[in-house]
Amino acid sequence: MSKHKELIEYLSGFVSENRRQKFDEVIRFRTRHIAVALEDIYQPHNASAVLRSCDCFGIQDVHVIENRNTYTVNPDVALGSFKWLSMYKYKGAEDNTMSCINALKGEGYRIIATTPHTNDCSIEDLPLDQRTCLFFGTELKGISDIVKEHADGFTRIPMYGFTESFNISVSAALCLHTLVEKLHKSTIPWQLSPEEQEEVLLDWLRNSLTKPELLEQEFFKGK
Repeated sequence: MSKHKELIEYLSGFVSENRRQKFDEVIRFRTRHIAVALEDIYQPHNASAVLRSCDCFGIQDVHVIENRNTYTVNPDVALGSFKWLSMYKYKGAEDNTMSCINALKGEGYRIIATTPHTNDCSIEDLPLDQRTCLFFGTELKGISDIVKEHADGFTRIPMYGFTESFNISVSAALCLHTLVEKLHKSTIPWQLSPEEQEEVLLDWLRNSLTKPELLEQEFFKGK
């Protein structure tokens, strides 16, 4: 048995049986085939609502780009969802957006900008044959020109009213619902690998405990 698995078994002894069973249920539906990137969101309740949607739909990775605006989780809206997600922040670089794009492309992600565009496609028709990261921009201006320039594609949500757009939290929920349903019906191997599952389970256990570092010290003393 690997050290990770041994540590998971050890830490599992300090959470309730119901919670541990819930972890096993939820991990089966977690995916990194779809990821979400939030660029410079300045209304924390909207971004926190996106985190909640990501957790509900099984999206594990959220990338937060901080150029002009710093994002702080709104716990009343996120309802603890951030504890179950892998969040990556991009700040302090000369161009945080480009840093995020380069990192994602280096991991094999296709960058899809969620905005109406000349060459866009409806969210229902967006292909998922490759790892895909959806980029959502600011509430007023949408995605930046940098994202538009480096995006591999553009997608839109069909709309039939006078209003030009949904707010970011609604847009993310609609996009993720559509894509996750499509992913689950496909033959694409979208689930986390065994190694990724161990990594995520460890994070969940650590986030469920008051002082996990002390428990881990005890665990490694006997090794």
